[in-house]
Amino acid sequence: MVVIRLARGGAHKRPFYNMVVADSRRAAGGRFIERVGFYDPKAPEGRENLRVAMDRLSFWQGKGAQLSPTVARLVKQFGKKVAGTVAVAAG
Repeated sequence: MVVIRLARGGAHKRPFYNMVVADSRRAAGGRFIERVGFYDPKAPEGRENLRVAMDRLSFWQGKGAQLSPTVARLVKQFGKKVAGTVAVAAG
């Protein structure tokens, strides 16, 4: 089964997560099929801390990929953030 999950990178006490499409049987930090975004929980104020390629995410979900619970929460958060910036730009 194909899953969309977070793969940890970064330095000690400075986590950085790549949002990847991978086979569920592979190690969490191992080989992956495609990188569809990132999450930086320690990003300084004013810097982008979350990016998701929604078109690629939709593509993989159409192929049957499952979202991990954390990725599902982040995608929901990203959707709200994007909707907020569109509303501000239009208003």
